[in-house]
Amino acid sequence: DPRGLYTCEIGEDKRISLQVHYRMCQNCIEVDAPTISGIVVADVVATLFLAVAVYCISGHNRGHTSRASDKQNLISNELYQ
Repeated sequence: DPRGLYTCEIGEDKRISLQVHYRMCQNCIEVDAPTISGIVVADVVATLFLAVAVYCISGHNRGHTSRASDKQNLISNELYQ
């Protein structure tokens, strides 16, 4: 327990005192370098997986006609003329 009063003697007559108080977290988890690197790698993999999933879902528009044919259909319709 490092709490308490610390004294440093400088020379024969000079003394400096320091009172140390601190609180420790009782439910804390120690995070080391492998844990942080694992979290970063998992985040990158999840982001890449999500990006590929969005690309695969939105990249394939099946059954959609081109804009040129849409324009021709609107022009030939008598209601819009």
